[in-house]
Amino acid sequence: MTADSTPDPHSYSSDAVSDSDVERVLVLAAHPDDVDFGAAGTVALWTERGIVVSYCLATSGDAGGFEDIPREAMAAMREAEQQAAAAALGVHDVEFLRFADGALYPTMELRKGFSRAIRRVRPQRVLIQSPEFDWSRVGASHPDHRAAGEAAFAAVYPDARNPYAHPELLEDEGLQAWSAHQLWIMGGPHNNMTVDITATFDSKVAALRAHRSQTEHIHELDALLRGFAGAAASQAGLPEGRLAEAFQVVAVT
Repeated sequence: MTADSTPDPHSYSSDAVSDSDVERVLVLAAHPDDVDFGAAGTVALWTERGIVVSYCLATSGDAGGFEDIPREAMAAMREAEQQAAAAALGVHDVEFLRFADGALYPTMELRKGFSRAIRRVRPQRVLIQSPEFDWSRVGASHPDHRAAGEAAFAAVYPDARNPYAHPELLEDEGLQAWSAHQLWIMGGPHNNMTVDITATFDSKVAALRAHRSQTEHIHELDALLRGFAGAAASQAGLPEGRLAEAFQVVAVT
């Protein structure tokens, strides 16, 4: 529901979209830590419900972090941080495509990499980043985020479901076409889904603390995240003190 008293037919609470037919979720994103800033509380709820969640990240995040560490070492560090963050949420399948951080484009190669992940994992639900600008949250609209979102959307529809797209995936790797029917978008301007993460907020904080190269310098990380999550809950009309993450949910037919 929206924050006002008038129901919005395009808005949903987290209990309005059933998890009953969801066994597997795949997250497609640009960098290590993207999913944890955008959706860690929600991912923790999914894994607690027995849903198997997998990550496929386009880059290893080597363009960020400590300045005195060689980029090759930074990539390895950030991959290890993401593995630890994922484990804190109950996620144990994390793939890195190792495209260049800071120079990501929605190329056919990136689309193929994401399509491969979809066909391998065979998820009912896919979580991606928004390919759109959000002028109210410029940080969420990093060029790599938007490129990953555009490529991920193309992988969900039409590439992964089309046996004639990236034919080598079928011919050389035996990966059959797969149709995911539910798309969740994080970091975009058109949210219509609110997930109450009050119960899993501590897991979100733990996951982000695992990204030491990105969060160690943020002394008030808990307060920062609580502020973002509290604002999302308030905007959705949740009771005072609740914490939330917001998404756009799209049916893919």
